[in-house]
Amino acid sequence: MGAIHLVRHGQASFGADDYDRLSPLGEEQARLLGSWIQDCGFKLDQVVLGTARRHCQSAEQCLAAYGAGPASQDWLVDAGFDEFDHHEVVIRYRPDLAEPGALGRFLAQSAHPHRAFQSMFTMAVARWVGGKQDDDYRESWPAFRQRCRAGLDRLLATADPSHAVWVFTSGGAISALLQSVLAIPDTRIFELNWTLVNSGVTRLRYRPGRVSLDYLNSQAHLERQRRPALITYR
Repeated sequence: MGAIHLVRHGQASFGADDYDRLSPLGEEQARLLGSWIQDCGFKLDQVVLGTARRHCQSAEQCLAAYGAGPASQDWLVDAGFDEFDHHEVVIRYRPDLAEPGALGRFLAQSAHPHRAFQSMFTMAVARWVGGKQDDDYRESWPAFRQRCRAGLDRLLATADPSHAVWVFTSGGAISALLQSVLAIPDTRIFELNWTLVNSGVTRLRYRPGRVSLDYLNSQAHLERQRRPALITYR
């Protein structure tokens, strides 16, 4: 059987003007993943990534530490593995945050910015997934879920049956793919999403006509460093 490793990108730049780039910690997380892959003797036959810069940077840092693998010109870029539009999901729930800089000011006024964002974002996602306002969004939850599954199906259609494929993507896309594999209800899927760590690995096994979950959200490459601060969720 082949293996598809779904890698959540390293920590991005939460709270910065440009979220879509790795923080220094995110770069380190990705490098530790590459070293772990090498140390474990895992194969890295094919690299696939979404179109976000944080996906590409995660792959670059990981492969640099791994020391081999496909050259960047051979990486497959597929928008099916892109994240949903966080900004749109937030402003449909909180239109007052649509103005540039409004979200930053909202967070700056909170004593606990990460908690404040998570609480608000959880409600925003619940509205998006709920299905009653699908027409409000450029990409509804069902459309996002279908897009992610189509990306996986394209990969399965061309992947060598014995290869180890490493897909650098985002937490929402991983959750949507797991829903299609495990038949998790819409109302529960983001309970899984919130637990996915930056640079964590979820492995699927595949063979013709079948995809199954092997393991979920492995963070062994971070845990072995014995530095709790390496484990982040946003």
